[in-house]
Amino acid sequence: MADVFACAGCGDVLTGPVTRVALPSRANQRYGHEMLPALMDPGTYAADPEPSGPPWRPWSEVGPQEAEARGVFAPVDALSFGAPGAVVVAPADTRGTVLIPERCDGYCLGLDGRDGPNLACARCGRPVATRIDDCSLWQAVWLAPGAVRRIPAVDPRGGSPEREAPAREWESTPPVEPSGHWSPRWTAAAGAALAHLLAASAGAHVSVPDGLVAQTFGRALEALLPPGPLVPPGPLAPLVPSVPSVPLGPSRSVAKRAALAGPGLPASGPVPDIALVPRHPRTGEPWQPPGGAEAVPVDADVWQGMAFPREPLPVPATGGMPDGVLRDDPLPPYPHVLFQPDREVFLHTLARLPAVRQPWLRRIYDRVRQHPYDLF
Repeated sequence: MADVFACAGCGDVLTGPVTRVALPSRANQRYGHEMLPALMDPGTYAADPEPSGPPWRPWSEVGPQEAEARGVFAPVDALSFGAPGAVVVAPADTRGTVLIPERCDGYCLGLDGRDGPNLACARCGRPVATRIDDCSLWQAVWLAPGAVRRIPAVDPRGGSPEREAPAREWESTPPVEPSGHWSPRWTAAAGAALAHLLAASAGAHVSVPDGLVAQTFGRALEALLPPGPLVPPGPLAPLVPSVPSVPLGPSRSVAKRAALAGPGLPASGPVPDIALVPRHPRTGEPWQPPGGAEAVPVDADVWQGMAFPREPLPVPATGGMPDGVLRDDPLPPYPHVLFQPDREVFLHTLARLPAVRQPWLRRIYDRVRQHPYDLF
């Protein structure tokens, strides 16, 4: 069911009808040095449960105990002490707002929200939202908690709430953009999933299936985890390769197998130790795999692209061109570089997992934070 958001002061409507969806992993992403599109699809909104915006306090001032009470378990540059629950919408879905000129600073080509709310209600002048549209940032309008209120929208047609789309109708994001660059949606989703994948590994080697899953996670797992299962000592045991200083897990860890699992995929073969599953696009809840596998959530549009890749056939099929098949000219896009999960999204996610307090995982976190280009 759709909602609208109104000014908490005068009641004037500030958005069109929008439907709640899960907050995407890319909400905390900075990507390249280019103008990015809108964070949210038109007609949708999401809520951030974490505090956001100023005031900010450095880690040295906050300390580990206060940070853990706020859900952060490893050092970060600074913590927000703003209010939690900011709501984000696409800029095109806003209504009745005006810019506050003295709060329109930015880094390069637009607004980055450094000064707090920079949009005011056009009717009463109350600061209500922060517009972000600078380069490297996803374009968004963040409605300030306490400055707006949610109102259920009235459907003029009446009737029941909108139908929930089945999994096969979920949006699928291609891994490579027409320009030949990896999709920033994929790099962000992979960064968040990689943090959960490491926590689920318990420090053991993790194998992944060939194809897009290996392209997405394989190199990072090889860099951050042991190269294989550690063999117990014995008279005929082969020599175990030395484990690098970064990927130090438990002393006798057993290799684990990760695989995709979710709606529409056949349940064939042995149950994996770790299941890469979709986050529901509306609720954000991870799909629960059967058989006791540990679930690692992946943004639904990226999981859909991994589970059901759509690549055009290189030549026409016999009997004519079937629906959904493209010609081989122009050629399908191929990436110019190897895939890299988004480092900042990875660190943001891992810092908020209690597992990062384990010494082996904390060493990985610290190493990636201090020497990102050695591993990513």
